[in-house]
Amino acid sequence: MPLLGTRAAGSIKGFGLTSGQARKPYSTSYLVIAGGGGGGGGSPNSTNGAGGGAGGYRNSYSTETSGGGGSTETPLTFNPDIVYTITIGNGGAGNIGTFGGTSTGGSAGSASSLAGPDISTVSSVGGGRGASVSVPSTPGGSGGGGANFNTARGNGTANQGFIGGAAAGSGPSGTPNGGGGAGEAGGTDGQTQGGDGLASSITGSSVSRGGGGAGAPYGTGGTGGGGTARGAPTPGDAGTVNTGGGGGGCGSTDGPIGSGGAGGKGVVILRMPTKGYSGIYTGAPTVTTSGTDTIVTFTGTGSYTG
Repeated sequence: MPLLGTRAAGSIKGFGLTSGQARKPYSTSYLVIAGGGGGGGGSPNSTNGAGGGAGGYRNSYSTETSGGGGSTETPLTFNPDIVYTITIGNGGAGNIGTFGGTSTGGSAGSASSLAGPDISTVSSVGGGRGASVSVPSTPGGSGGGGANFNTARGNGTANQGFIGGAAAGSGPSGTPNGGGGAGEAGGTDGQTQGGDGLASSITGSSVSRGGGGAGAPYGTGGTGGGGTARGAPTPGDAGTVNTGGGGGGCGSTDGPIGSGGAGGKGVVILRMPTKGYSGIYTGAPTVTTSGTDTIVTFTGTGSYTG
């Protein structure tokens, strides 16, 4: 556990403070993104998988929006010596087709959260699973797309992400759709296309995250880490790690079975004034600075002490 300052009875030396100067509460902005949902797999006889939905996207930095068209959330107040727990959600597994014309497995992503005894927990919902021949889509932070043999699409969560795209038609001639993204619904840019994510500059530079996975056979994942769809035997692309991107679907005609891509793992990013930053954490976050602020990026579960 790195201790990047010299602590002493209610005071800290370093990080813009002099020895003996009491530390005060400070405002902390956050970006909390859950794991993306897995993509649908393909079985012979033209059964194609849909894209997984992106993990829920909650943002309180500057005037940047949250997912699903939500407004900017309110930054938190961190208090000295309080331990804040960060949980990073994993991406869901991709679905796998079978030669029997069915499919197995596939799952939604899991939640990411920021919690502490003096704050309301900030939790983002895992992305929904993309549909396949015998496995329906699920709702999530952003919902999974509908498939040609399971046409229902998953809903998104308010202020976190958008609905998955609806399948075009049903049966062997139908076409699956992409999973929803933080910035738009699946299929907004065309059938099979994953919904786009959102860009944030919380780290000091603009980075897009929270893209939905694409529907098979050859859709493109949404900007912000959504996985691209493939045709069997090539698996759908996984959502990009630490973006919460949805996994891409996989298509199959009369050939081999296909596997959907896994969803991308989530991320939690904290931004605070450097003069308030304690330098005390567990896990292995990346710590950077931008102007007068310090940014702490958690790609795995850990904690930060205010």
